[in-house]
Amino acid sequence: MKTVEVLAPAGGWDALEAGVRSGADAVYLGGPAFGARASAKNFTREELEKAAAFCHARGVRLHVTVNTLLKDRELPQAVEFVRFLCSLPVDAVLVQDLGLFAALRRLAPELPLHCSTQMSLHTPAGVRLLWELGASRVVLAREMSLREIREARNSCPVELEAFVHGALCMSVSGQCYLSAMLGGRSGNRGMCAQPCRLPFAAPGGTGRDLSLKDLSLLERAQDLMEAGVCSLKIEGRMKRPEYVAAAVSACRLAAGGEAVPQELSRDLEAVFSRSGFTQGYLTGALGRGMFGTRRKEDVTAATEQVFSKLRGLYRRELPRVPVDLTLEEQGGEGVLTATDREGRQTRAAAPLGDPGLLPLPRDRCRQQLEKMGGTPFYPGEIALPEEGLRLGVGALNSLRRQVLEDLLEQRSRGQAIPMEGKLPPPRPRKGPVWDRLPVRACFRKVSQVPEQAKACRELCLPLGTSLDALDRLREQGFPPVLLELPRAMFGGEEQVRARMREAMDRGYRDFTCGNLGALALCRELGARAHGTFSLNAANSWALDVLEDLGLVTAECSFELTGRELHGLSGSLPRGGMVYGRQALMLVRNCPLANGPQGCRHCKEPGALTDRKGKKFPVLCERLPGWSKDVPQGGAEVFNSVPLWLGDREEQLGNLDFGVFRFTVENSVESAAVLEAYFRQEALGFDYTRGLFSRGVE
Repeated sequence: MKTVEVLAPAGGWDALEAGVRSGADAVYLGGPAFGARASAKNFTREELEKAAAFCHARGVRLHVTVNTLLKDRELPQAVEFVRFLCSLPVDAVLVQDLGLFAALRRLAPELPLHCSTQMSLHTPAGVRLLWELGASRVVLAREMSLREIREARNSCPVELEAFVHGALCMSVSGQCYLSAMLGGRSGNRGMCAQPCRLPFAAPGGTGRDLSLKDLSLLERAQDLMEAGVCSLKIEGRMKRPEYVAAAVSACRLAAGGEAVPQELSRDLEAVFSRSGFTQGYLTGALGRGMFGTRRKEDVTAATEQVFSKLRGLYRRELPRVPVDLTLEEQGGEGVLTATDREGRQTRAAAPLGDPGLLPLPRDRCRQQLEKMGGTPFYPGEIALPEEGLRLGVGALNSLRRQVLEDLLEQRSRGQAIPMEGKLPPPRPRKGPVWDRLPVRACFRKVSQVPEQAKACRELCLPLGTSLDALDRLREQGFPPVLLELPRAMFGGEEQVRARMREAMDRGYRDFTCGNLGALALCRELGARAHGTFSLNAANSWALDVLEDLGLVTAECSFELTGRELHGLSGSLPRGGMVYGRQALMLVRNCPLANGPQGCRHCKEPGALTDRKGKKFPVLCERLPGWSKDVPQGGAEVFNSVPLWLGDREEQLGNLDFGVFRFTVENSVESAAVLEAYFRQEALGFDYTRGLFSRGVE
């Protein structure tokens, strides 16, 4: 894009008008389904048609979110919904689901596809992969630093969109399963219940150690633009139109290099904030300063006086579309022609007055034609007869109103985007053949690996594991080892790539991938890639896409029920989690750092405690060799009890392998779990069935 875009949220019609009239270049909103903010008012099909006409008439781009994970029964419906969007047309569709992305790229190649932040894209290789697959824009993970954004920009010419204002989730978007596990409402499907805002206490913390302040990068807008960001995105489809107008107005000024007035900044903070704002991720200033909650003073600051003042920002139409006017005499009539910068043109005519009538002076004609108030137009070039024209003021005003109304209506009509064909069926499934479900056992460190693991089909250990230790496991008769690539690779792609090459030189060519950036590295290096749960493969079409991208095996989303797993098609060998504490969050700012001492540099797992006294383990993820001056890596928050499906083997018949994840267990505890499975015995401790039976909304 030639200039930076200010992108406004719209959860309803009032917010849409507020964003457009306060200066947004583009608006994003959701339809009646498949949007990541299902609790927003959102737009019906009829309202979407009206919204497209409203935006396009005013030169504003319209982006529609279809950015949830889709199940097999839903993906065909989502495709048909996008077919409707193409008919309006919209200017872009935001997607998360890989199956939908590939289908739309094939059926509607001219439709701009934007990769939602729910895709967890935070590395140059991941961004480049989606560009190669046909994405026109990538919405970057909110946790990226300025340096990391530049690296993504330098990797390929895809457009980059970044959040500059609004709420911050504790977890990397697309990697949060807390709401799904605790309440059956999936954040990946637009139904997040925000349990992170409830009390979760870290040692020495504030007691609400999963709640961050809101984001504000308005002061850094110029830095973001210099780093290659073309769209400055405001979060807030659940917020009031006054918030939208204030945020857009402030962002518009910041994007233009102007200072945001203190009064507007105060009003923006008053209308919604959580203990103020943070720039932490962009600047690398992680730790306690990023945490915050919605305090009483944050609520009471939003007075009717503030709201009334902000409503003034969008009370009237914003003149934003230049129009050229030509007034001339033709065949005894006065003819007014209006032309916009895209070449659209309208005309209106009125009979000239009696020949004895004095012409309306040229300057007076110009004065009347420049009166475009109440419309989104402002005067461009105006061509007038040298001697004026024999028209009355009323007649000239009527011509002006008519051509502008006709031009507005003409601009509201767009040309449909072609979308040909239907969604092809997924590949057929050839069922697995096994007497006992083969086991992939994943460990956090070698000391957890018991002798019983020799009965597994394969092991999985972190990429940072000593290669000599891996060689010893091989010499001792343990099964082949897959090396787990980090789920968070912020600023560490080069180090990961170097470590992979080192491992491959020693004969370790299989790696597990929990993000698209990791998959891209495997493709680049010619390694064998195995997908994990955090790739969010939730339907048969997504499995087909991952197979086409080179995955050898894939672990399905653990938000699927047993029935849904059983119904998946496709030829890619797939697995599902059978045992282990399920990861509830992937975070960059560790909640254990919300204490007076900051980062605790944990060598062993820490824990958060909820309001019921349950403990949720927290494990830091770091790779040996990463530079200490780069705020890289992340931490994972795990469920308070492990999943256990080892006694439900008859319901796992469509899987090719089961995944056992050992996180906080020692080798004795790991051995007991494996023995219980292989001997078909009961576990001797508490466990959960997860979402296997109850599923998610």
